[in-house]
Amino acid sequence: MTNAERQARYRAARAAARPVIHYRRAGDHRSRVRRWHDAVAVLLALQAEYRAWLQVLPESLQEGATAEALQAIDDLDLDELEAIEPPKGFGRD
Repeated sequence: MTNAERQARYRAARAAARPVIHYRRAGDHRSRVRRWHDAVAVLLALQAEYRAWLQVLPESLQEGATAEALQAIDDLDLDELEAIEPPKGFGRD
């Protein structure tokens, strides 16, 4: 069998079958330091949302589990996380 015949058979087989499509998630190319800062920013934004929810919670729910959970989130001191500067590592400090 010649190379041309093999290629023709391969092309015919590929043309007859449905094409296979592979999806790949894009890699996260941010540095660890950038990912840390982004994660802390998300936590601070979520805490602000939960704080706003707690402030408008109806009187009937003020003593329930929802209010306790919202208060626990509001009481977290995330400013300490914001102040942390992670090491860059591998001599890039």
